[in-house]
Amino acid sequence: MAITADHKAQIVKEFARATGDTGSPEVQVAMLTAEIEALTGHLRLHRKDFSSRRGLLMMVGKRSKLLKYLRTKTPDRYQMVVGKLGLRR
Repeated sequence: MAITADHKAQIVKEFARATGDTGSPEVQVAMLTAEIEALTGHLRLHRKDFSSRRGLLMMVGKRSKLLKYLRTKTPDRYQMVVGKLGLRR
């Protein structure tokens, strides 16, 4: 199940650095996290859906690359994003 437009707008509003900001790494990581959670729920029901599993793995890889970028460029923003999303226990 895909995330709704309302949910996307809420994510953008919460993580945007300026109004209308949808391209910052913080927003991209938050969007990918929401999509990963939705797709994980789908894969719990449909265990043999291997094409969706591949898409999930690609999203996880992209999110980890964005988090690595944030960690190296601005560690304080990285800590904020990780804390808000509940990643990296």
